[in-house]
Amino acid sequence: MSEKKTFQAAALKYDREKDAAPRVSAKGRGVIAEKIIELAKKNDIPIKSDPALIQILSKLDIDDQIPVELYKTVAEILAFVYSVNSKRREA
Repeated sequence: MSEKKTFQAAALKYDREKDAAPRVSAKGRGVIAEKIIELAKKNDIPIKSDPALIQILSKLDIDDQIPVELYKTVAEILAFVYSVNSKRREA
């Protein structure tokens, strides 16, 4: 019998005026993760799937800045988000 995996999600926010690094703005498993994804879709926020990253982010507290070790990974995600937003503006 295979074990059912619990769905996880996290959201990041970044205010370059106030923050040195992005912060965890939401995180959760199961129903809460589904709500995070639902809200992101409703608000037209790009979603990126990265199971390894969610494992790390799930260990942080809400409003924690991401650790230095994640800067490169999160920078790649932010580049993805900016790219998606740019394409949407052009459309």
